[in-house]
Amino acid sequence: MSGYARYFNERHERRGTLFQGRTKKILVARQEHFLYILNYLHLNSLDYLPGAEKWRERDRGTISNIPKILKYLKNYRWSSYLDYCGTPNFPSILTTSLFSKAFGSNYSSTLKEYIADRDTEEMDPKSLEY
Repeated sequence: MSGYARYFNERHERRGTLFQGRTKKILVARQEHFLYILNYLHLNSLDYLPGAEKWRERDRGTISNIPKILKYLKNYRWSSYLDYCGTPNFPSILTTSLFSKAFGSNYSSTLKEYIADRDTEEMDPKSLEY
């Protein structure tokens, strides 16, 4: 990646590494945290859906139209969501077995339940940390 970093820095007239700063690492020690990870990853694409940009906020009403969200996720190609729902999208580069065992065969309804529960109950994000 050093070649790309040099190219990027020259193009944007900047210096240093591309990814600066520390990353946060958390040990996934609890089942709840493990199950939360895949849902969180798939919902990240909601940042680009008009009206759903505040999905991360814990206030009620931030996720108002669940069918619209599920339709958007089904049409958003740059996610592994389709693969987990049984529609091959990136089958040559993705292994779904780790999470498939935890969520069962119908991940779409699992995510739908997660979204509905998330919108109705308060949840402390720190509760997922060990």
